[in-house]
This record gives sequence, C-alpha cells and structure tokens, in this order.
Amino acid sequence: MSKTFSTAPVKETAVLVAIVYQEQRNYTVEEYLNELAFLASTLDITAVKTFTQKLSHPDNSTFVGKGKLEEIIAYVKAEEVDMVIFDDDLSPSQLRNLEKQIKCKIYDRSLLILDIFLKRAQTAQAKTQVELARYQYLMPRLTRMWTHLERQRGGTSTRGGAGEKEIETDRRNIRNQINVLRKKLDKIEKQNATQRKSRGNIARVALVGYTNVGKSTIMRLLSKANVKAEDKLFATVDATVRKVSFGNIPFLLSDTVGFIRKLPHHLIESFKSTLDEVSEADILLHVVDASHPAYENHIDVVNTTLADLGVSNKPTVMVFNKIDLLKTEAQWENEGGIIDGQMTAEAMDAPNVGKVFGESVFISAEKHKNIDTLRAVLLEKVKKKHLTIFPNYLENETF
Repeated sequence: MSKTFSTAPVKETAVLVAIVYQEQRNYTVEEYLNELAFLASTLDITAVKTFTQKLSHPDNSTFVGKGKLEEIIAYVKAEEVDMVIFDDDLSPSQLRNLEKQIKCKIYDRSLLILDIFLKRAQTAQAKTQVELARYQYLMPRLTRMWTHLERQRGGTSTRGGAGEKEIETDRRNIRNQINVLRKKLDKIEKQNATQRKSRGNIARVALVGYTNVGKSTIMRLLSKANVKAEDKLFATVDATVRKVSFGNIPFLLSDTVGFIRKLPHHLIESFKSTLDEVSEADILLHVVDASHPAYENHIDVVNTTLADLGVSNKPTVMVFNKIDLLKTEAQWENEGGIIDGQMTAEAMDAPNVGKVFGESVFISAEKHKNIDTLRAVLLEKVKKKHLTIFPNYLENETF
C-alpha cells in the first residue's frame, strides 16, 4: 500500500514580544499584539505565545530585559519554536545579540510587513518597490545567522571567516541590486506618470484607509468590477484603478494599499509612486472599520500618513464601514460595559459626528446597507469636480 504525503505548507510557529510603555493601557497592548498575530498569520505563521514587559524604553542591547529574555529563550527551546517576532523595529546590534542568544529566526514588525508586501505584490511596479524597500532595510542588518534574503534557508548559520566573507558578498550584491532596482523603478514611474497625465480630463476618486477596513469590497460595489477582497491584512498592495459612471458623469476610482501603524519608512518611500493615485486624486473616501475598538487610532494613523504625503487638505468623505457589527449601548451594558473608545450603534445618529469627523456616511459594504447614500454623496462631489473640468456641461443632464 503506497503512502500519501500532504503537499500543504507546514506552518511555522512564533512567539510575539512587545514592550508595554508607561501610561500605555493593557487593552491597547493586547490590540497591538492581536494585529501582530494577524500579520504573522498572513505568512502562515502561527503565534503560540506572547511575552510583554513594562519598560520606559527598549534595552539597547536586547530590546527586553535580561530576565524576560531568559524566559523567552527557555520557552523557545522547550517548545521548539521557529521564530520570535518583536512588535517594534530592532536595531542591527539588537538583532545580532538576539540571534546569538535565542538561536532562532528573529523578525521585527517592519520585516514582517515587508515580507507580506513581497508575497502580495502582483504588478512589476509593486514588486520592484517592495524588493527595493526590503534590500534597503536588510543592508545594515545582515548577520551570520540571519538569511532572510532567502527565507527557505531558514536559520542556518556560518561560522568563522567564511561567514564574514559571505556577509561582505551579500552586502555587495545588495548594493548592486539596489542600484538595478532604482533604475528599473525610475523607468516604470516615468511610464506611469505619462499614463496619469492622460487622465487629466476626468475626476479622480481614491479609497484610502487602514488595512482590512473593506476598501476593496466598496471598490467592487461602486465599480461593479471583479476586485479581489479578502479578510486579510494587505489583501491589496497594487493600486487598482477602474472607470466608473454615475448617470452621465464618469470618474476614475482607485483602491490603494491599506495603511498600518509603524509602516516601515523604506516601504513608504518606495511606495510613494503607487500612492501618487492618492496624491493626484480630487476626492478621498477615507474608509474606517467602525466596529474596531481602535478605530480612532486607525483614523489618526491614516491622517498622519496622508499629511506625510502632503494630501491632507483634499475633499474627503469619511466612510464608516461594517455598521452591521456595531452594538447598541444596551447590548454593551449587558456584556459588562462599553470598551473605551468603542463606537456604538447610536453614534451614527449623533449630531456631533460631522463636527468631529467631517462629512460622514455610515454603511455596511458586506450587507449592502446605505450604499445608495454613499453613491449620492460621492456623486455630488464628483459632479462638482466634473463641472470645473467641463464648465459648459449641461447642468440639466440626467444624473
């Protein structure tokens, strides 16, 4: 009788590590670690345990204190864990010290996000951008044990002078790759800039928001296009643009990469060309997961990123999605009280919503609730822009 073997990939295991800073609330740290676990699962990595430590600042040598590090080492060894993931960026010296002592693969938040982007990227531009960002990030962090340039090589180590020579070779290869990728990206960006110039006679709308808030689902509903939508972080990495018409008024609708807290600096720099869809948009739809306990923090992260891109002054409609998941005040009371910062169902009708967030629409893309309201609000915005492009456009047209 012949044996059958599973071809499914074997999931790696990881422990998650985070510092609890002064005045930071426990539920905030828990939310951050849940997000980190979600990021790991996107790469088929299963988080098996979390470690936290209260510190005013990370240890310069090993990020966490000596006692906590010993706990982590003991657990990793006893449970044969594949890797340790830190929720903050590690300096090159911290990385070297941690790999030497823990003796397994070490990830920090930025590398995890970079690997996800590398997995998700589809177009030549996105792939080039991610590869460039990854090489720039890895350059100062090469060690004998760490070989993330090829994840399949795992945690192999090289000892002695041969290892040092291998690192120098890797550095030289990375520098060469960075130069090649920059030239390739410049060429792609020039081609895309030419394409964008040809769109000057049509209104442009961009969907922006924290990752996994439902932008792609909204894109699909508004454009009636077969756009990929998944309950995963960074399901969309490449900018997707579709031509849409509401009545007789056409416009371009783009779905852009979702933002996230502590987005790697190199990634933001490399993706600025992709985010040109946001920079050149006439109207922004800022999508928010209204049911998420940290929705206000997510809004702040997106607004900060938009400010960094110099586009925070664009006409914006706040689109609060997933209202079907909101609970009433009475339901929260029955479950022990409202979580600090959590939105309730009653908030949608509160008179101060517009004062706090600006023009807002509350929808459920999944349940197709209030989509007509969103269309009507968007049409008014697009119509106004359309008339600035075509001032002689007949206002008595049927829209």
